[in-house]
Amino acid sequence: MTAISSIRNLGPASEAQFATAGITSAEELQEIGAEEAYRRCLLTGTAPHFIGYYVLVMALQGRPWNDCKGEEKKALRLRFDALVAQTHAKGRSELEAALDFFGVVKG
Repeated sequence: MTAISSIRNLGPASEAQFATAGITSAEELQEIGAEEAYRRCLLTGTAPHFIGYYVLVMALQGRPWNDCKGEEKKALRLRFDALVAQTHAKGRSELEAALDFFGVVKG
Protein backbone atom coordinates (compact mmCIF):
# COMPACT_ATOMS: atom_id res chain seq x y z
CA MET A 1 0.00 0.00 0.00
CA THR A 2 1.35 3.37 -1.07
CA ALA A 3 0.81 6.54 0.94
CA ILE A 4 -1.75 8.98 -0.44
CA SER A 5 0.81 11.75 -0.03
CA SER A 6 2.91 10.04 -2.72
CA ILE A 7 0.40 11.33 -5.28
CA ARG A 8 1.36 14.67 -6.81
CA ASN A 9 -0.54 17.63 -5.23
CA LEU A 10 -1.65 15.62 -2.16
CA GLY A 11 0.21 16.03 1.11
CA PRO A 12 -0.16 15.05 4.76
CA ALA A 13 -3.30 17.15 5.29
CA SER A 14 -5.03 15.42 2.36
CA GLU A 15 -3.86 12.06 3.66
CA ALA A 16 -5.40 12.77 7.08
CA GLN A 17 -8.65 13.96 5.50
CA PHE A 18 -8.95 10.79 3.43
CA ALA A 19 -8.07 8.60 6.42
CA THR A 20 -11.01 10.14 8.29
CA ALA A 21 -13.19 9.03 5.38
CA GLY A 22 -11.71 5.51 5.52
CA ILE A 23 -9.45 5.87 2.49
CA THR A 24 -5.94 4.85 3.48
CA SER A 25 -3.88 4.19 0.37
CA ALA A 26 -3.06 5.76 -2.97
CA GLU A 27 -4.27 2.60 -4.68
CA GLU A 28 -7.67 2.78 -2.99
CA LEU A 29 -7.99 6.47 -3.84
CA GLN A 30 -7.15 5.79 -7.48
CA GLU A 31 -9.62 2.90 -7.59
CA ILE A 32 -12.63 4.79 -6.21
CA GLY A 33 -11.86 8.03 -8.05
CA ALA A 34 -12.10 11.69 -7.17
CA GLU A 35 -15.87 12.00 -7.01
CA GLU A 36 -16.48 9.08 -4.65
CA ALA A 37 -13.48 10.00 -2.49
CA TYR A 38 -14.67 13.59 -2.17
CA ARG A 39 -18.23 12.41 -1.43
CA ARG A 40 -16.93 10.25 1.42
CA CYS A 41 -14.98 13.20 2.80
CA LEU A 42 -18.09 15.38 2.71
CA LEU A 43 -20.05 12.72 4.57
CA THR A 44 -17.45 12.71 7.34
CA GLY A 45 -17.71 16.47 7.84
CA THR A 46 -15.20 17.97 5.43
CA ALA A 47 -16.37 21.45 4.42
CA PRO A 48 -16.94 21.68 0.66
CA HIS A 49 -14.23 23.60 -1.15
CA PHE A 50 -14.04 23.70 -4.94
CA ILE A 51 -10.27 24.13 -5.10
CA GLY A 52 -9.77 21.03 -2.96
CA TYR A 53 -12.01 19.09 -5.31
CA TYR A 54 -10.29 20.09 -8.52
CA VAL A 55 -6.84 19.62 -6.98
CA LEU A 56 -7.90 16.04 -6.25
CA VAL A 57 -9.16 15.55 -9.81
CA MET A 58 -5.90 16.89 -11.23
CA ALA A 59 -3.85 14.79 -8.79
CA LEU A 60 -5.54 11.57 -9.85
CA GLN A 61 -4.81 12.47 -13.48
CA GLY A 62 -1.14 13.10 -12.63
CA ARG A 63 -1.45 16.78 -13.58
CA PRO A 64 -0.33 19.93 -11.74
CA TRP A 65 -3.15 21.36 -9.60
CA ASN A 66 -3.13 24.64 -11.53
CA ASP A 67 -3.55 22.90 -14.88
CA CYS A 68 -7.34 23.10 -14.55
CA LYS A 69 -8.58 26.07 -16.60
CA GLY A 70 -11.30 27.37 -18.86
CA GLU A 71 -14.07 25.06 -19.97
CA GLU A 72 -12.63 22.11 -18.07
CA LYS A 73 -12.73 24.10 -14.84
CA LYS A 74 -16.31 25.23 -15.54
CA ALA A 75 -17.37 21.62 -16.12
CA LEU A 76 -15.66 20.52 -12.90
CA ARG A 77 -17.46 23.29 -11.02
CA LEU A 78 -20.81 21.92 -12.21
CA ARG A 79 -19.83 18.41 -11.12
CA PHE A 80 -18.64 19.76 -7.75
CA ASP A 81 -21.84 21.72 -7.14
CA ALA A 82 -23.97 18.67 -8.00
CA LEU A 83 -21.88 16.41 -5.76
CA VAL A 84 -22.15 18.80 -2.82
CA ALA A 85 -25.90 19.25 -3.31
CA GLN A 86 -26.53 15.50 -3.53
CA THR A 87 -24.31 14.68 -0.56
CA HIS A 88 -25.70 17.38 1.67
CA ALA A 89 -29.29 16.55 0.74
CA LYS A 90 -28.71 12.95 1.86
CA GLY A 91 -27.09 13.99 5.12
CA ARG A 92 -29.71 16.56 6.21
CA SER A 93 -32.89 16.15 8.15
CA GLU A 94 -36.18 17.36 6.71
CA LEU A 95 -36.08 20.30 9.14
CA GLU A 96 -32.60 21.34 7.99
CA ALA A 97 -33.66 21.08 4.34
CA ALA A 98 -36.73 23.25 5.04
CA LEU A 99 -34.69 25.85 6.96
CA ASP A 100 -32.21 25.93 4.08
CA PHE A 101 -35.07 26.37 1.60
CA PHE A 102 -36.28 29.41 3.51
CA GLY A 103 -32.78 30.84 3.87
CA VAL A 104 -32.59 30.39 7.64
CA VAL A 105 -29.56 28.10 7.48
CA LYS A 106 -27.18 27.20 4.69
CA GLY A 107 -27.11 23.46 4.01
